[in-house]
Amino acid sequence: MTVLRNVLFGIVGLFLALPLIIVAGVSVNARQSLTFPPQGFSLSWYGQIFLNMEWRNALIASLVLALSSAALAVLIALPLAWFLWRRHAPWANIFQLLGVAPFTLPPVITALGLLTFWATTGFYGQPWTAVIGHAIFFVTLPLVTISLGFSAIDRSLVEAASTLGGDDRTVFRTVVLPMISPYIVSGYAFAFVLSLNEYIVAYMTVGFTLETLPIKIFNSLRYGYTPTMAAVTILFVATAAIVFSLVARFGDLPKLLGAMTSNEP
Repeated sequence: MTVLRNVLFGIVGLFLALPLIIVAGVSVNARQSLTFPPQGFSLSWYGQIFLNMEWRNALIASLVLALSSAALAVLIALPLAWFLWRRHAPWANIFQLLGVAPFTLPPVITALGLLTFWATTGFYGQPWTAVIGHAIFFVTLPLVTISLGFSAIDRSLVEAASTLGGDDRTVFRTVVLPMISPYIVSGYAFAFVLSLNEYIVAYMTVGFTLETLPIKIFNSLRYGYTPTMAAVTILFVATAAIVFSLVARFGDLPKLLGAMTSNEP
């Protein structure tokens, strides 16, 4: 029975990994075509991401957008999670719903809403609107992780710090913030990875004014297919794997996913 289960898991794993295996094979194709199995072996397409000016600019734009929007999402989520943890009024759940709503809606709905808003205000096409758009769209991720961090805090520690004379700012800086720091970093990492790969919100917010890597891939499809597109895909996957591995290595991944540890009630 165990052997059969392992074989079944292996088949399922291979089926799920097959698209990635094909893309990885295409990314090292010696010829300038999306063919599999690869005809020869070459890593030059990975070099094109950094050496070709158009691909390099798209990479820089994606990194700046992801780093900035993830930071803004954390700045929005942190005070909101802090407020929701301290306030137990029923109306406080409205703010939590507003924080979760953008990510639960289909991306095209959020993108259309942002497109309408920025076009009405006259700021459509400005690069910073994409930063705000991604921050709003992905604010759910740091909100959830930071809220989990707050829920793991023993409130008696906060009460003890307040009893000893600490004001809210001091208690937050010296007691609360060190305890939730791993959750803040994890929320930032999740928002960064998803922002790096997002296409619809960025495209409908700034159009071609800001050409990120996903937008660059779709633009390149009009002129042909090159293994550079596959190399970018593998780069995305590798970045996500590294970031999530670091989160799992240095953070409490089961708790970040909402699981209860064995010593918890």
